[in-house]
Amino acid sequence: MATGSRTVPPRSSVWLSERKTPKRKGDQQPVGLDHLKIVAATMRLLDAEGLSGFSMRRLAAELGVTAMSVYWYVETKDHLLELALDAAMGEIALPIEAVGSAEAVGSIEGLEYAPAEPRDWHEQLRQVASEYRRVLVRHPWLPALLGEYLNIGPNAVVFNNAALAVMRNSGLPDDRITSALALVYQFVYGFGTIEGRFIARCRAAGVTQDELFHEMMGTVEDRMEFDEARKIMEARGGTTVQEMQDRDFTFALDLAIAGIEALRDR
Repeated sequence: MATGSRTVPPRSSVWLSERKTPKRKGDQQPVGLDHLKIVAATMRLLDAEGLSGFSMRRLAAELGVTAMSVYWYVETKDHLLELALDAAMGEIALPIEAVGSAEAVGSIEGLEYAPAEPRDWHEQLRQVASEYRRVLVRHPWLPALLGEYLNIGPNAVVFNNAALAVMRNSGLPDDRITSALALVYQFVYGFGTIEGRFIARCRAAGVTQDELFHEMMGTVEDRMEFDEARKIMEARGGTTVQEMQDRDFTFALDLAIAGIEALRDR
């Protein structure tokens, strides 16, 4: 890709690169550090300060080491963010019956899984979608990274293979499976991204979701252009913002599943 007269090289991926340990005179491998500690600290910082507040220097300070110490384990900041992305994907609790034996799943570092229970694909897909939403909301920085990096780490591969297995169990032909998954993925991605950002905004403002929601609704209470929206929201029900979001998510996901069923049968 060219910008003016300058050629911009494609970004490398930690999953496609061979690690090169720094070889500067006087450098010594730091004691007490490892990939797990570095990635865990990265995720804590991202959760607390977001992508805009994250830097290798800030991470080194959090770990109590020099920035060069971190580079013994990760070649670039981008590679570290890719590792954090895959670690977050490993927090998704998948239907064990969709990914094989417990031993196979447990071999992926950091991956959680639910007890094996024979369930149909509807319940499996609901678990995949709900867990994906939970992780997106838990880590508001995650959606931005999903659009920036390849997301082909080991946890992401397990997640994708499990989702493919669930959708194959629906009876859809193979040439329609990725399209059906795109419907679910993009719905959950959008829902979880907005939900996570709203929670982050409330946290930054020092208020709860319910307090900010009621303040907003009180501001537009007498404005006629919001009359229809108020009526629909009252009909939806729910006494808290979380209840409203859960109701919307559950019904929207049911609509997606019903659509998949209808097109499969047609």
